[in-house]
Amino acid sequence: MNLNGITLTESDGRVFLHHQPTAQRPPVDATMLHTLLQEAGFGQCLLYDDVIASTAVDCNTKTTPFEVQVAERRDASLELEIAPDEMAVQVSLTPPLGGKPISLEDIQEALKEAGVVFGIDEAALIHACRVGQIAHWPVASGAPPQDGQDTGFDSLLTLTADRAPKVNDSGLIDYREHNGIVVVTPGEPLMRRIPPTPGVPGQTVKGRELPQRPGFDASFSAQLAGVKPASDDPNLLEAAVAGQPVLVEHGVIVEPVLRVAEVNMASGNIHFDGTVLVEGEVTHGMKVQASGDIVVNGTVDGGILEAGGDIHVASGIIAKSQVRAQGAVSARFAEASSIFAGTVISLDDMALGCELESLNQILIGEKLPQRGCLIGGCTTVMMLLRVPLLGSNKAGTTVVKLGANAKLEAQMQVLAERLQKEKTTEENLQKLGKHLAATGDPKGMLQRVKATWQQAVQVWSKSLAERRELEEQMAVALKARVEVVQGVAGSVDLSVGSKLARLRKEFSDGVVLIDPEAGVLFTDAAGRSQVLAPA
Repeated sequence: MNLNGITLTESDGRVFLHHQPTAQRPPVDATMLHTLLQEAGFGQCLLYDDVIASTAVDCNTKTTPFEVQVAERRDASLELEIAPDEMAVQVSLTPPLGGKPISLEDIQEALKEAGVVFGIDEAALIHACRVGQIAHWPVASGAPPQDGQDTGFDSLLTLTADRAPKVNDSGLIDYREHNGIVVVTPGEPLMRRIPPTPGVPGQTVKGRELPQRPGFDASFSAQLAGVKPASDDPNLLEAAVAGQPVLVEHGVIVEPVLRVAEVNMASGNIHFDGTVLVEGEVTHGMKVQASGDIVVNGTVDGGILEAGGDIHVASGIIAKSQVRAQGAVSARFAEASSIFAGTVISLDDMALGCELESLNQILIGEKLPQRGCLIGGCTTVMMLLRVPLLGSNKAGTTVVKLGANAKLEAQMQVLAERLQKEKTTEENLQKLGKHLAATGDPKGMLQRVKATWQQAVQVWSKSLAERRELEEQMAVALKARVEVVQGVAGSVDLSVGSKLARLRKEFSDGVVLIDPEAGVLFTDAAGRSQVLAPA
């Protein structure tokens, strides 16, 4: 397009329109000026639309020459964003307006000037250049440190007893029954120690090293009986004697196994440092005491069992037997007997007229739910009682104490008495120190009294921390519950702490639990709740 008297020039990227008045030119409008700029090669520049519109008017009205800037060339722009932790870099590109586009070298130079020297993604740079216009595009990233792996201890045996039960978030022990005794022979591999790894340091995009945490280095426990390191591999633990392998913290022990046909008047009482396997019965009045597990393949008929580990009875526990295990107790059924377990009591069938106490859970009818029931006696459990049928119309009152832990309660009682004595001692020392400071200290006792008082405060503070820990453990009891699979019948007295619910009517299947606001609740399978004992 040729407009007489109107020309375009460029200087340092700026585009100017020059106007020379002439009578031989038709009227000019903004569209015509835009076309003139386009044909002159300035169409990709930044056009000043408002200026162009007013210039068109001036060209038609002014009678004197003038010059005005109507456009400019703008190069593409680049902006880098470096994260405050220097672990990421993003680039934003604005396309050119008639100017120079961003090249790969431009971005590389910008990164260099910003101090970015690590984790640059060349493919991301090329993509950004090809696209030309992009926002917050990641082009570099740091490498976080990789912490080392702690020492691992991998058991090489399929079945082992475990003396370190695992507690889940609900406070329940992950109970897995072991029905038999696994016996290993000398030289048999038991556990492999996996050494810790040092980890890998990280690095920011600016090359700053981020230190890693080395894995915690732990050795096999120093007191592992019946085992030894392999002669050619100190990280391999193998049996030194024949016996039952038992998992403990950072290792395995092998307990000797004593096998007896039957415990009766002929065999005498059994006291054994290890595991005892009784092939037959434990008869009335006879005692089996073991530091490890006790496995009875017959019936405990009025016998006494005491184990530092678990107790498993293949048949029943009857006739006023007394069974006590630091670990779990399992049997087919129990009748008129006393059973204590430090972790879990598990009965396949039923419990009739028994004194049951578990510091975690009691499971009844797990294998024979159609016969599973808890009738009569007194059952004390810390976290969970699960039974198909609770109580009976043909028996006396069944007593259940939920959320109770006699061991913790006894510890709390002893601790409370100790705290009172320690507080009294601290207060008396404080009074003595104040008295000496006020009345004089001719014998120079004040400093010793102050030192003794500070020591008493530390002892008292330590006991307070111990009390808080016990309170936290006892607070877990708020998650305690009774799960009834079939229902409740007969007379049942259910107590939770100081709350007592006397159940004298039938209930369907459901759950008894503690609601801090409502009290003791029974919720049936349909979700309907009723208060058994108000808060």
